[in-house]
Amino acid sequence: MPVAADLLVRALERAGVRVVFGLPGVHNLAAFEALRTSAAIRTIGVRHEQAAAYAADGHARATGEVGVALVTTGPGAANTLGAVGEAWASGTPLVVIATDVPASLKRPGIVGGALHESADQRAMFAPVTKATVRVTDPADLGHATAQALATALAAPQRPVLLEVPTDVLAAAVTGDEPTVAGAPAYAETPDVDQALPHLLAAQRPIVWAGGGALRAGAGPTVAALAQRLGAPVLTTYAARGLLAGHPFLVGLPPHVPEAGELWDRADLVLAVGSDLDGMSTMNWRLPQPPRLVAVNVDAADATKNYRADAVVVADAVLGCEELLEGLDEAGHAPPQPADTHSDALFGGTASAWYGDLAALRAGAVRRLRIEHPAELAFVDVVARTVPSGTTVVADMCVAGYWLAALHEVPGPRRFQYPMGWGTLGYALPAAIGSAATGTPTVAFCGDGGLLLACGELATVQQERLGLTLVVVDDGGYGMLRHDQDRAGTPRFGVDLAGPDHVALAQAFGLRAERVDGLGEAFGAALAAHLADPAPSVLVAAAALAPPPTTSPRWHRQGPPAWAVP
Repeated sequence: MPVAADLLVRALERAGVRVVFGLPGVHNLAAFEALRTSAAIRTIGVRHEQAAAYAADGHARATGEVGVALVTTGPGAANTLGAVGEAWASGTPLVVIATDVPASLKRPGIVGGALHESADQRAMFAPVTKATVRVTDPADLGHATAQALATALAAPQRPVLLEVPTDVLAAAVTGDEPTVAGAPAYAETPDVDQALPHLLAAQRPIVWAGGGALRAGAGPTVAALAQRLGAPVLTTYAARGLLAGHPFLVGLPPHVPEAGELWDRADLVLAVGSDLDGMSTMNWRLPQPPRLVAVNVDAADATKNYRADAVVVADAVLGCEELLEGLDEAGHAPPQPADTHSDALFGGTASAWYGDLAALRAGAVRRLRIEHPAELAFVDVVARTVPSGTTVVADMCVAGYWLAALHEVPGPRRFQYPMGWGTLGYALPAAIGSAATGTPTVAFCGDGGLLLACGELATVQQERLGLTLVVVDDGGYGMLRHDQDRAGTPRFGVDLAGPDHVALAQAFGLRAERVDGLGEAFGAALAAHLADPAPSVLVAAAALAPPPTTSPRWHRQGPPAWAVP
């Protein structure tokens, strides 16, 4: 006779879930047994519950699908919270399926001491989830699973906790009730009447595209709107790759003065799928623009940091399409280039108020190359070596900061970076989620971040994933070391005794080698590792200075400049 866990797995299958990342425990074994017989779902067992959630996050970012993590009760569930917080802050659709102690042992207001019992497990997840759902009737588990998946995917996308007591999970059930899918959000035509006059009046517009634009697949629509307006496009960390290679893409973060000046000169900012967060705006030191129009699935999210003159409540594709249609109806014509050079560069459709974007990029990179020769050489090597079909995952380490700032991402979902919450130790487990899609993946982390998740090297080897891990070993927490040096205080807690990382990787059965520096020898070694479909580890002994995107090096300091009433 089937049990409720079978309903759980059938609901996952019907929703198109292809991979579940998890760790077994005494309370969730019924779910693992149901997954064992699933022909449609690959179950990847990890070595730490946080890694299960990170891997599910990485899989969701790589595919646009819901990531699923399966963990056990109490400490197992609690171990996911850092990773779930990152998924929350980054808007990743993620479902954590966690068991609870048997419902028969729960007593209101009393923690009796059953194995792994918590006073209120759902309450631990409340700050970092969109919804928490507890299933009490075994027959409801299939329906609850489908609803949890639909809720995570519905705009605005966020993690969801599905909590199932172990006796409910293992209870016998009869039949298989139909599961339901959530209704699509924002199906109605959005109102653009307030936004259009601002766009029509703009002489120096820019588009600021965020993670919501990338998650919606809005690259072509954003590009068409930018071209119609004659607006250069700045992208946030979460939107890297949205307009890869497009002539209107600035291709630099606003932390680089040459790019940030475009915001200062603009008479209108069109923010698409972004909350204009602190890390992208240098803690809101970008001034309030003369006019701000936002396209966002959540009006409160669109206006919490900067005062908006108009908000189009819609996902990025639908909102930009309606703005384009409104511009058509208003007879708005694309601006004409100011000179023949701009005409050649932008195909005859772009205004030259902002000058030559290619020259702007080249000048900024040339300046950075003089100031940071070793760091730009590293960026150059990665650009030359990593194939366009490979996904790059960066950790919160100095090498990752440089890639987040300057790596030319070849397309949407080809770059992952945990800047939502800024969690260290993300890269290796998230790369497992990316590689599980069959996409070649390279992860960059530091020696400090690796040790937060080095047990997942066993997962990489066991699953034979197409993953190359690059460890930039500077003997400690490089960014924090820089902070202490800059403050003139003695180094404390930032220099780390570490293992022989090559021997560590080899102990897990992985091919590994070490090179000195991040120059040509590193590039040759990286190319060889990436050409090998087997998982491997490349350790580079090097120390990098932090880029201008890190807060100590922001060129704008002082109090926030936003003007939210």
